Amino acid sequence: MAYKDASLEEIDVAVRESYFAFQSYKNLSATKRATFLRAMAQEIENLGHELVKTAMEETALPEARIVAERGRTTGHLNMFAEYIEDGSWVEARIDTAKPDRAPVPKPDLRKMLVPLGPVVVFGAANFPLAYSTAGGDTASALAAGCTVIVKAHPAHAKTSQLVADAINRAAKASGIPKGVFQHLHGANFEVGQALVKHPLTKAVGFTGSFAGGKALFDLANQRQEPIPVFAEMSSINPVILLPESLKRNYIDTAAKLAASITMGVGQFCTNPGLVIAIEHDGFNDFVNALAAKINEQHPEAMLHEGIADNYARKLGQTLAQKGVRIEAEAAGEPGKQHGKALISSATASTFLNNPLLAEEVFGPFSLLIRCADRHELHTVISNLHGQLTSTVIGDEAELMEYQNCIRALTEKAGRIVINGVPTGVEVCPAMQHGGPFPATTDSRFTAVGTDAIKRFVRPVAFQNCPEILLPDELKENNPLNIWRVYNGSWKK
Repeated sequence: MAYKDASLEEIDVAVRESYFAFQSYKNLSATKRATFLRAMAQEIENLGHELVKTAMEETALPEARIVAERGRTTGHLNMFAEYIEDGSWVEARIDTAKPDRAPVPKPDLRKMLVPLGPVVVFGAANFPLAYSTAGGDTASALAAGCTVIVKAHPAHAKTSQLVADAINRAAKASGIPKGVFQHLHGANFEVGQALVKHPLTKAVGFTGSFAGGKALFDLANQRQEPIPVFAEMSSINPVILLPESLKRNYIDTAAKLAASITMGVGQFCTNPGLVIAIEHDGFNDFVNALAAKINEQHPEAMLHEGIADNYARKLGQTLAQKGVRIEAEAAGEPGKQHGKALISSATASTFLNNPLLAEEVFGPFSLLIRCADRHELHTVISNLHGQLTSTVIGDEAELMEYQNCIRALTEKAGRIVINGVPTGVEVCPAMQHGGPFPATTDSRFTAVGTDAIKRFVRPVAFQNCPEILLPDELKENNPLNIWRVYNGSWKK
């Protein structure tokens, strides 16, 4: 089924209705918003196999992946429901007045986080559920008290519409004001541009390509009133293999890396696109073991033809660079929508002198960088762009020996993985899914976990404000029984 692109008039109506609904939604209790989030999760579950079947048809993803992603989506919604009911997330701070203080009296000051306003969320191509219509951006924005306008991704528009209808049913059943959630279709760039440029839009959530995210970021900053764009864009998630550990564990390391590189046909933002190691005795044993695992693979269907075409194009560009050689590739020729797993390698010098090799190739591909010594390894790390993740594989003694490299990686990435693989993002309060540019547009925030809510709020201080006009979270008698900082100490 084809969905018509939203017109400029429909976009204007949707954003205005969202802004109007925000005036009442922002004042709803956390309990009321939590009820809405839980109802959303239940309505999505109620879609049953119809949702799974539709998503499989539109994305070529297997049933197990869709079912798992549905669980992650509903889990995120329920997690935020529980989180906002606690109340402490608003970071209430109360410093009472000291009129007798000399030489200047101290005023009464109270501060908390408040929602920004209407948030535009762009559905992601590679996650039809978890990063799309009811995904983490939508869940965290609604939890914060913002209203949301979702632009469905055209690659899974029917799936998006099913979820949108479920959200609207949940809103009606929960007594949520009309217009809090809006859903629009748009295969052309003009729909997204109009949503970002609309003067009543207050923030943007995006997961996708660097070109798309950067374009939205630039557009938002050209507005008369610039707004934040929280875009997750590009990451090659370097994996550093320390030599002594690799000698002993090369078979296990090769197996783990091959599985991570090919997981989901490489269509994860945490795919390990760069492997960095020092050449040493036994290094070729690792390369051969990794090649054997990749050679066992066969081309698999990617999410849609556009992603497959882009993968083939970027892969061709990389392999055409001087000094890059193929180490292994999946057997057989890929079909029109298929991606073929491939490993190539280059020296550290080649990598450092060719910026194109540091660009993301979105698919089942990884570039192996051969370093001559520790100094060259550190030089490669120091020249990396911002990343979502960086991984180091080594035993405890080596980790201590190479701790300067690990410290350098903390300047480059939002998550440091030790002796694991970067694929797999746990949804929990301690997760950081974000990193320095170009991984994201703002490394201070995460797109996963409870701290994701902080993207869509801002602090407001009330000075000498009468009790009756204060938000409940800042009132002296604390009617919500929440934790807050009161004159420098935590108390309820």
